[in-house]
Amino acid sequence: MHLSSTETVSNVTVSVNPPSLMEFNSSAVITCSVSSGSSLSFLWKNGSSEVAAGDRVQLTDGGSTLTIVNVTRYDWGPFRCHAFNLVSNGTSDSVNLTISYGPDDMALTVNGQSTTSFPVGSNLTMLCSAQSSPPAQFHWAVRGKLVNTTGPMLELFSVSKDQSGSYYCLAFNNHTNINSSITKHITIGESSGSEQQTVSVWLLRLLLLFGFLL
Repeated sequence: MHLSSTETVSNVTVSVNPPSLMEFNSSAVITCSVSSGSSLSFLWKNGSSEVAAGDRVQLTDGGSTLTIVNVTRYDWGPFRCHAFNLVSNGTSDSVNLTISYGPDDMALTVNGQSTTSFPVGSNLTMLCSAQSSPPAQFHWAVRGKLVNTTGPMLELFSVSKDQSGSYYCLAFNNHTNINSSITKHITIGESSGSEQQTVSVWLLRLLLLFGFLL
């Protein structure tokens, strides 16, 4: 009688091809391998959730190959492979997918506020953000003209009325070759506090003059 033995599982590893992916334009192939083991079954985990075949998910080669079609930014993982048979089991280290996306979902705040009107003499800090991987490069334009400032922050000190206008934040991802922009119209004018101070000074002078005449 010929008896076959089941080989124990050892050294479970995973590999990703291609190593870098583009959102909506790439498919990730994650392969599970073992140094030893026979009569294997495979179980994939994404975080704590089991991965099941679906519209964009394929399990092939007896379950040892996981393919995700047209990856999105939410498919990053972490993924682990669990290989097992009747006598033993093993689990790989986790792997994350590198997925390039964006820039999109942009936001632009001024002094951390939603308001767009500021008094003359204010210091303004404009902060631009975008969902992007790798992080987007930022450029700025004022009234349609590029300014010599890069990065997510634009600072203006002691602003005057003639600095009112449209401020553009331009974001670019050199991996996806996608650019996006957001615009905010800023109005610089006299503050109500300054106007109130001017009125108060005028009334004081009028009262002093009236008292002097009396």
